[in-house]
Amino acid sequence: MIKFLRAIIPALIILLAPLSLAALDVPALQGYVNDYGDMISPEAEAKIESDLKAFEQSDSTQVVILTVTSLEGDALEDYTIRVAEKWKIGQAKKDNGIIFFAAKNDRVMRIEVGRGLEGVLTDLLSGRILDNIVRPMFRSGDFDGGFTDGTAAIVKACRGEFTNDSPPVRGGRESSDNPFFMFFFMGIIFLLAIAKKFSKPAGSTIGALAMPFMVNFLLFPIGLTGIVVSVFAGALIPLLAPLFTHAGFPGGGGWSSGSGGGWSGSDSGGFSGGGGSFGGGGSSGGW
Repeated sequence: MIKFLRAIIPALIILLAPLSLAALDVPALQGYVNDYGDMISPEAEAKIESDLKAFEQSDSTQVVILTVTSLEGDALEDYTIRVAEKWKIGQAKKDNGIIFFAAKNDRVMRIEVGRGLEGVLTDLLSGRILDNIVRPMFRSGDFDGGFTDGTAAIVKACRGEFTNDSPPVRGGRESSDNPFFMFFFMGIIFLLAIAKKFSKPAGSTIGALAMPFMVNFLLFPIGLTGIVVSVFAGALIPLLAPLFTHAGFPGGGGWSSGSGGGWSGSDSGGFSGGGGSFGGGGSSGGW
């Protein structure tokens, strides 16, 4: 058994490593509307650009939109925080930036809120904007309306004028809608039983339970492929760890936006962020 595992682990590492290391590139920041996913008409884009420019000039808060065709397997929150780190939307001293994001083919969206606005545009308000305003329009194919009304609601929320207090209308890509959801957890229970039988360290039992979640959401956030890969990889990693005690895995750390640099808006000759930082505040959803 040990010889067999030693023989297959290099192949598994080679196969899985490119998947875990691949990451969708962060595109260049071009303006208030960065429609790389081709979701917004030129007319709607021009209106949103004008409205967000006026909002920045009057309130100093910078709101930008980013659309992509697909996340290509990236986790939604991981990608948007990478965008925030690179673009640094908002002023350095105020951290008053917001990123309104959507991935067309994945049908997921997120409002990423700068640290300085988390007490104003709360996670709850962000969720209500997505659930009650944006989602119904996106579902009907009205992307122009979703982005136009969504950004208008974000502006009102930042000014304390957003009044939509209806409970969120949940739906879309909830995990309970996945027909393979129950099989995923059945697989975890099965893996846990195997770990108890074959793993010596007690920590491997915990790893057998936690690793499928980690692999699933890091490599394949959505879909049957992610479930299958996470089940097998989640089983092998904790079970094989004792055989490779000297092997190390690269660990991820926190990130921080640089606070240096002055505020630079569209009037300075080129559009850019001003050094704002983000702490993960906001809300995500699907349609």
